[in-house]
Amino acid sequence: MSAPATHPPDQIGRHQSSRGPAIVLALAVAGLLTGCAEEPLPQRRISNDDCLSEVRMEKLKEALENCNKVVAAYPNDPLPLNERYVLHTLAEDDKAACRDLAKALELTGRIPAGRLDPILRHDLEIRRADCISAGLGAGMAPSPALQQLPHKTR
Repeated sequence: MSAPATHPPDQIGRHQSSRGPAIVLALAVAGLLTGCAEEPLPQRRISNDDCLSEVRMEKLKEALENCNKVVAAYPNDPLPLNERYVLHTLAEDDKAACRDLAKALELTGRIPAGRLDPILRHDLEIRRADCISAGLGAGMAPSPALQQLPHKTR
């Protein structure tokens, strides 16, 4: 049996001490490289009026998918449903448009008197009449919120 190899004491110290600074330097460089990584930009929060913000006829399907996310983010707000009505109409899907309108009308019933935006109120009135005249407005009773503001006479 042979004896294990031994190193003179002065070589052992030099060998171990030369690895120490190299390891520290490698860790410092690794820390700098990971610390310089670019953070992703914050995503803009979905707004209740995003459905019609960027609509192109050639990308109507994508606009509807985006609007579906807006409707999901604001389940108690009639505005995104009103805007999705427009997209369904552009896609020639009147049944889906009138379903959205019926839901929007239902939601307006929960809005306190005088709080419904007058422009939204007007849109819903006109679209309700369109759905009824197309035979797709079954059960679309006028919402009290649609009647809470007086009509202007011309």
